[in-house]
Amino acid sequence: MTQPFTQDLISQTGGPDWLTSKRRESLELFNTLDVPNEGVEAWKYTRVEVDFSELRPHPKRERVTDTAQLPESVQQRLRGTDVGAFLVLDGPDVVYATELPAELIQKGVIFTDLKTAVEQHADKVQQYLYSVVPAEVPDDTTIAAPGTTPSKSPDPSEGKFSALAAALWTNGAFVYVPRGVEVELPLGSFRVMSEAGTYTATRTLVVAEENAQVTFIDEQDSEDLPGTYAIGAVELVVKSGARLRYVSIQNWGKGVTHIQRQRGDVDRDATLNSLVVTMGGTLSRTEMQSYLRGQGSDSEMLALYFANEDQHFDHYTLQHHAAAHAHSDLLYKGVNADQSVGVFSGMIKVDLGAQKTDAYQKHRTLMLSSEAQNFSVPQLEINANDVRCSHGSTTGPVNQEALFFLRSRGISRELAEKMLVTAFLEDVLSRLPLQSVVKYIEGIIAEKVGAA
Repeated sequence: MTQPFTQDLISQTGGPDWLTSKRRESLELFNTLDVPNEGVEAWKYTRVEVDFSELRPHPKRERVTDTAQLPESVQQRLRGTDVGAFLVLDGPDVVYATELPAELIQKGVIFTDLKTAVEQHADKVQQYLYSVVPAEVPDDTTIAAPGTTPSKSPDPSEGKFSALAAALWTNGAFVYVPRGVEVELPLGSFRVMSEAGTYTATRTLVVAEENAQVTFIDEQDSEDLPGTYAIGAVELVVKSGARLRYVSIQNWGKGVTHIQRQRGDVDRDATLNSLVVTMGGTLSRTEMQSYLRGQGSDSEMLALYFANEDQHFDHYTLQHHAAAHAHSDLLYKGVNADQSVGVFSGMIKVDLGAQKTDAYQKHRTLMLSSEAQNFSVPQLEINANDVRCSHGSTTGPVNQEALFFLRSRGISRELAEKMLVTAFLEDVLSRLPLQSVVKYIEGIIAEKVGAA
């Protein structure tokens, strides 16, 4: 296959030699890999039809001086958000940004776009960039007992889009919270695209040092954009005793293909709480992985999605227990309507020596249409003998008795379905202590069922 991306693109991105070298290596890797297809187990139910020769980068955008100049969807979110500081990116460029409160700057907190961070905080960026989500797919083979067969290494093609994101990312967000510092209000990034037939590659890097605490909200939104691609990587570094909450809300317009790998590296006695919300785009593939590196580490992995019309949503998860006395809890809940397709593939891996592991995985899907499809593949791979692990998956239609009860009280079918869907998703939303985000998600759900 002819590859459209040449090393000339790297020279246009600028940056220090170490970054240029890494970009070149990543692009070389990208050009050697095939696009993952149904023959790759992790991509069995999802195929990305892409002609890279037809792709062109999203046009550059200039900064604006007033929020009134931002897209209307962003203005609406800013009126209803409670973030303490935020970035707005249109395609490859930051078009608006607010400053951190002075007291956080004095404590050494850094929140800026990644391109600026490379220039002004090169030592910190170089230390952590690509450390959690490298260009190649991470080899998450379980460390197994002697004489036993560990899990297979990932197919190299699974790193195709990670390599592209590593090579051609133009910007993104960078958060650094020093040791012992707690950031009370969330920080946020609002990413939009505004031109069809283009691609963007972005990157988010959040670092919480020892005993630090921070929440980061990463939102994506656009109008309908046929033939448009959003490629991304999210690296979450959670040091010993730190607490990081990461929320991703994907609400791209029709025609957008969204492919993003999100991965957390969780150290001793640290906690990573993640929420993945998938509502938009025509095809979405989101990977959320937690690598529980240290004893006593904890990962809560939540997600909800609502696919309708011809949307295809694929979620791949990994809870990798590499240390003893670690805990992970995954709850993914989805809704499929019309002719949509939902895919969930989740794995709990427990390494040799990761005794006292406590891991749970639950995936539940609500089907609103007999024409919709759902594929669910929960998996366990355990190489320690003193663990508590469980997984499960359920798929079923709306409770007709509950629907009849609401209809008999004079409630319209659309509103009744909205109430039942919201109730179904409530145990995910109830775990999120960000009421403005919950309200926003409930509004999207209402639009999906025609009850807005």
